[in-house]
Amino acid sequence: MSHCCQSGNGSCHTPGDAHTARHGHGHGHGHGHGHDHDHDHDHDHGASCQPCTGQAASAAAPADSLQWRLRIAAMDCPTEGRMLEKALAGMAGVLQLDFNYIERLLIVHHRGASLPALQQAIAATGMQAELQSDAAKLPAAAPFASWPLLAAGLLAALAEGLVFAGQAETGWAVITTAAASMLLGGRGTARKGWYALQSRSLNIYFLMSLAVAGAMLLGQWPEAAMVLFLFALSERLEAMSLARAGAAVRALMALKPEQAWVQHADGWQQVAAGSVEVGRMVRVRPGERVPLDGRIVDGHSDFDEAAINGESLPLAKGPGEQVFAGTINGAALVTLQVTAAADGSLLARIIERVRDAQAGKAATQRFIDRFAAIYTPLVVALAVLFAIAAPLAGWLPWSQALYQALVLLVIACPCALVIATPVTLVSALSAAARHGMLIKGGAALETAARVRVVALDKTGTLTRGQPVLDSVHSLDAALDERGALQLAASLEAHSTHPLARAVLQAAQRQGIAPLAVDALQELAGEGVIARIAGVRYGLGNARLAARLGVAAATLAASDQPLRGGMLLCRDGQLLAQLTVADGLRPEAVAAVAALQRQGMRLLVLSGDHPAEVARIAAAAGIADAAGALLPEDKLASIRAVAEHGAVAMVGDGVNDAPALAQADLGIAMGAAGSDVALETAQVALMEDRLDKLPQLFAHARRSMAVLRANIVLALAIKLLFFVLALAGVASLWMAVFADVGASLLVIFNGLRLAQPIKE
Repeated sequence: MSHCCQSGNGSCHTPGDAHTARHGHGHGHGHGHGHDHDHDHDHDHGASCQPCTGQAASAAAPADSLQWRLRIAAMDCPTEGRMLEKALAGMAGVLQLDFNYIERLLIVHHRGASLPALQQAIAATGMQAELQSDAAKLPAAAPFASWPLLAAGLLAALAEGLVFAGQAETGWAVITTAAASMLLGGRGTARKGWYALQSRSLNIYFLMSLAVAGAMLLGQWPEAAMVLFLFALSERLEAMSLARAGAAVRALMALKPEQAWVQHADGWQQVAAGSVEVGRMVRVRPGERVPLDGRIVDGHSDFDEAAINGESLPLAKGPGEQVFAGTINGAALVTLQVTAAADGSLLARIIERVRDAQAGKAATQRFIDRFAAIYTPLVVALAVLFAIAAPLAGWLPWSQALYQALVLLVIACPCALVIATPVTLVSALSAAARHGMLIKGGAALETAARVRVVALDKTGTLTRGQPVLDSVHSLDAALDERGALQLAASLEAHSTHPLARAVLQAAQRQGIAPLAVDALQELAGEGVIARIAGVRYGLGNARLAARLGVAAATLAASDQPLRGGMLLCRDGQLLAQLTVADGLRPEAVAAVAALQRQGMRLLVLSGDHPAEVARIAAAAGIADAAGALLPEDKLASIRAVAEHGAVAMVGDGVNDAPALAQADLGIAMGAAGSDVALETAQVALMEDRLDKLPQLFAHARRSMAVLRANIVLALAIKLLFFVLALAGVASLWMAVFADVGASLLVIFNGLRLAQPIKE
């Protein structure tokens, strides 16, 4: 819309952040794997014309400052933001201003400032500020008074009708009708235009007020009234359209329960969820939303987690398992212990990330903003030049040249062009968040659309990250596989090692009960030794077998796998070989095939043994795989494939510093349980599902296609009316109407991205 842009030299910079975290773990049974991931990204936002949606990027709050959150119903664009900055500049005690245009909030960081003085300065700009006490609560949309706008439109049409009926444009009836229309529908624009003149702001309110005043001076009273009405209508339509772009934030905020049933000495009491402390016991009844993040201590139920990860099927959970605020308890009463306060819950962090993401500008948006900063003053200068040069050159009479110059002023602000980018990005980011894909801003979305190479970590990404017993091979004729598994389970019965759990789970599935053991010894890096029925047995790696007297030649002949293999031994005798493997995710093959259909080149990078990495990659359908990689090796691999296009590195939420820093896009899987992943990754997939990846890349490419279409559409309409104005054909109301139409077209085209995401 024509009022969404402001020229000037302001700029907005969001500091990039670099995060590094490393995690590794090894297993004493000779099986180990490590993950090293890091994410580093930098956003440079420079613009003189900010978007009309989203939350303005802001620096950190000043130390020891207080904060006011002011609801300003008339503030939905950076045009108003710039006016407020000028109005409050130099005010005593005001340290920093942050703007949230979707929620229409001005956040004032201050020390000792006067709230009444602040509100009075804001009122001078034609806007009203109301203090919002609850920062976590999203204010309701302000109701619109429709009758003044409707009456203004009818009176403007009546003025035009009187002229068509033969009345003079400067007749008293036409002037009176047009003036009444402008008083009803244009007072807000006039107030802001007057303030823009006082503060020397070349914004759309000033340009529109100048165009209307010029039309009245030229005797074009009906046209002045129609232009002002169309502009007011455009503001109303844009506000309604942009409210839809912020619907995802409102929907997420609506998921936060206000009340929680908390255990007290005299029973259960309902209190405000925000007042519940970590560690308290909370009861959740069937059909209720979980009020806070917690761990179940009593009860079993199904939980609908669609709001968190986009998964449509409820998940069964019981004691010891984590549940998240905003999810819906299914069929049974559960009691949980709170693990995070209301403002630290996963849902609260997702809402915060979605709000922050709307501040991140894509490269396309930064270019458009820089273009707009040059375009607006250039067209204004051209309008002045045209008003003078056209009559002097004999092209047009003075009155017509001045009129066409006013038309150029209306065209001067490229707001359909500027608004095309943020509306598209906000819709795309919001839709992705609803589907469990948290994208950290427009820059990350644009990068995802350019990705052509996807590098995947193995453990926890392609695989489940949970070892399972793959095979039991008896090497003693007197011992069958079931007997070997019983001996192994007996030795591992008291161990918490991941490989031990794999053996015990396999025995439980087959109904095998462990035998009694004594003299149990766990040897770090080797395995376990114990006596069963007076005989000494051992289960572990080759070093343990050698300790029990198994000959080196026998070990060599056993063909023990180098990773995930365990040897069952009796004094001096090798009894059986057990192989434990990390199973491939069930959706991995389909997800890999979908990515390959999209033209992606895939590779697996892992610190695990090359044979195991190759086995998992082949099972998933990936030909390019590398194992036994140190962090610097992964970095070199990322660099090597970068020549084929932008590279995405996918991990399980534990960060691999060099690889993710080098990759163009860092993606963390299963981020719902990982604070680190939510903070560091450019894209956080809230659920451990690989099939989210093809959806992510398809959604990103579709978003960029819509964005490019919006830019072309906005430029084409501007160019058309620019030529018509120079040719002396376009009228003021036509220019405003075209600008309204162009803005609404790009808004509604961008809002199409809010539809369900498909591959």
